[in-house]
Amino acid sequence: MKKIEAIIRKSKFDEVKKALHQIEVNFFSYWDVTGVGNEKQGHVYRGISYSTSDIQRRYLVIVISDEFLDKTLSTIMESARTGNVGDGKVFVSDVMNAYRIRTGEDGHAGIN
Repeated sequence: MKKIEAIIRKSKFDEVKKALHQIEVNFFSYWDVTGVGNEKQGHVYRGISYSTSDIQRRYLVIVISDEFLDKTLSTIMESARTGNVGDGKVFVSDVMNAYRIRTGEDGHAGIN
């Protein structure tokens, strides 16, 4: 099993969520987060300078079976991409096991 952690633009969340549902990734958790990125200069809008050092993003956590990794990663990467600085990051790590509390099922059955 794999754990995917993705930090994406809040404006792309609905598109990413829809794309994940289309490939049958129907359960994941998400949080609104604030981070600090590489961009050092602010943006000017209507003559007012705004700091971009604190970035509002959405943080997704998805646990999937190994065979769904490539499909899930490509779906996130394609649906979250704008081509601009600040599109986000994706991290993948191994998961030893998963358990469903209600039934005690573990492994693949524990995450479906």
